[in-house]
Amino acid sequence: MPRLAFDGVACARGGRLLFEGLSFTLDEGGAALVTGPNGAGKSSLIRVAAGLLKPATGTVTVDGERALLTEAAALDPELPVAKALGFWAGLDGRRDRAEAALEAVGLAPLAPVPVRLLSTGQRRRVAIARVVASGAPVWLLDEPANGLDHAATAMLGALIAEHRVEGGIVVVATHLPIHIPGAHGVVIGEAA
Repeated sequence: MPRLAFDGVACARGGRLLFEGLSFTLDEGGAALVTGPNGAGKSSLIRVAAGLLKPATGTVTVDGERALLTEAAALDPELPVAKALGFWAGLDGRRDRAEAALEAVGLAPLAPVPVRLLSTGQRRRVAIARVVASGAPVWLLDEPANGLDHAATAMLGALIAEHRVEGGIVVVATHLPIHIPGAHGVVIGEAA
């Protein structure tokens, strides 16, 4: 059973306190929607949840593998889309899921195209496919709708909903509207 819990978590970066006293728990099918102005700490919260950044105070408990989506897609620009995605899926022991993940994000026809030829939105969709292919029950998505058009944003929402129905957990940090019914709201920082 996947679980993600923040208990009294504070985060400081560059000598500046971004947030403190943050507590929430997400169990099977749970979601958190993290919002706030640029520079408030949304990405830092995602990094704390991923274990890439240590909290200044408090504890983070995670049960289940995590899949992280950040601004950097980390895809080899010279490889065809299918091979670039297959590389990451293979590291997760899920190479067999790469084709279905490309299908899920509507990019199966672009499987033989080198990553460098993709548009910004297409690269973002391949990055989302990396998360889908991972099979991880805990998705940590930092600004996942950046570069996506309305149709692709709706597709992202549908993938998140499906993941939750299957018992997965999702944390989405965003400044763009993404419809995630029943998500726990986490507001970081104050509006400028």
